[in-house]
Amino acid sequence: MMRKLIILCLLLYSGASMAQLQFKSGKTGFATFLRDKMIYPGFSKDNCIQGTVNISFKLDEKGRVYSSKVSKGILSELDEEALRLIRMSSGKWQVPAGYDTTASVVVPVNFRLSGYNCEGKSSSDIQEAIRNYQAEEGLTNSVINFYKNIDQAKPGQEAQIIAIKNQLGIDDDYLRSRIDSGMKKIKQGDKQGACEDFLFVKYMGSKLADEFLLKYCK
Repeated sequence: MMRKLIILCLLLYSGASMAQLQFKSGKTGFATFLRDKMIYPGFSKDNCIQGTVNISFKLDEKGRVYSSKVSKGILSELDEEALRLIRMSSGKWQVPAGYDTTASVVVPVNFRLSGYNCEGKSSSDIQEAIRNYQAEEGLTNSVINFYKNIDQAKPGQEAQIIAIKNQLGIDDDYLRSRIDSGMKKIKQGDKQGACEDFLFVKYMGSKLADEFLLKYCK
């Protein structure tokens, strides 16, 4: 069965001038842009987590995104991917003369999976996966904070952190997958998103991404 990532979007505007706002590649350009650039986060894809992330953002007179935030989220990794896509759309918007740069544009990005055996997943299975992700996210943040402040670590503390990493399944294969994700973003021209992936690897106490940090994230 063919597996597809389906991304639907709709722009909601407020204000008369906003009705003339267009993506530079045409009416279907923004939906195509999302489809081509989106990297569906691994946990959400594996656990059939789908839904709508609403992003609110503002544009300057040259169509550059200068402010963006999640106004309705699902899970942090999906929220972050939606924000990344909006950040990448900066400069690709055509705004009319007299455009109100203080007005907000709301973009609902609807993440859908087709052909990933999601039809057999119950809503309770998905909600359980979301709860597990949120619980693990706190543990992941504790690992990040440890390695960010490793100079202040107490004797024996790293052994506890390594045990947490093992519990979370954060091994070299997983970290290499994060590096692969970063390299996809480099190819898309998203240096910031790539460096966030490489830094994640670093703050898991690994040197696997060091060469990429030196090359792309100076």
